[in-house]
Amino acid sequence: MTAPAREGSAVYRGLVVHRRLRPRRHRLDYRVFSLLLDLDDLPTLGRRLRWFAHNRFAPVSFHDRDHGPGDGAPLRPWVEAALSRAGLDLGGGPIRVLCYPRLWGYVFNPLTVYFCHHPDGRLGAVVHEVNNTFGDRHCYLIPVTEGDARAQVVRQSCDKRMYVSPFMDMETTYHFRIRPPAETVNVAIQQTDQAGTILFASFTGERQPLTDRSLAAAVARHPLMTVKVIAGIHWEALKLFVKGMRLLPRGQAPADLVTVVPPGERSRVPQATRSGASS
Repeated sequence: MTAPAREGSAVYRGLVVHRRLRPRRHRLDYRVFSLLLDLDDLPTLGRRLRWFAHNRFAPVSFHDRDHGPGDGAPLRPWVEAALSRAGLDLGGGPIRVLCYPRLWGYVFNPLTVYFCHHPDGRLGAVVHEVNNTFGDRHCYLIPVTEGDARAQVVRQSCDKRMYVSPFMDMETTYHFRIRPPAETVNVAIQQTDQAGTILFASFTGERQPLTDRSLAAAVARHPLMTVKVIAGIHWEALKLFVKGMRLLPRGQAPADLVTVVPPGERSRVPQATRSGASS
């Protein structure tokens, strides 16, 4: 068996859950696996592992062009430039990406999460990279407060800026509740409007070492996972349409790829509604 990568990179096997509460109730859940990849590990991971490749074909792979500006350039300088524009200097600490990998050359990531750390391991910022099925991408860069950095749970909010679902209004707010990667990881998103919670989505996973054995086992359990993700999105959209949901017009994605969100920024949703919503 191939020796595991250093502590930053891992496989997380787990469960995705979506619950839509209004105006039609709808639920789905499915088993998946995600990779946590330290951006500094990528050059060596592709040489160390037979089942994984960086920027080339393999059963499981990670391509820089699938993320960030999409130009194929290394992602760390892009993330650090975004942090600099936000007035953050994390001193070259680790940047780790939680995402679906390419399987057999194909991937779609509704959400990729970048965990940006100080050299001592404290979490300094999170970048939430959102993709829609129309080829648009937008990122929300949110600094992590000192209190959240010391806590086991990070809570962040931002107003939605990019069209994602054809059944969801733009005038909504995302509330992120994150247990950063350790033995387990949890990323939960509560989407609200003025009337309260519309949608709740989460991924919960358990950590395994990133080895050829763990990758082969994950692929054996989910051989067409990334195709299933995109097919499932369209299938669930069809079911919502049959339930009577109306299609909303698609707007243009923001001109800027990254929105910097100051921690604690007031959103469009009143504080009483935000704090009283279920998570």
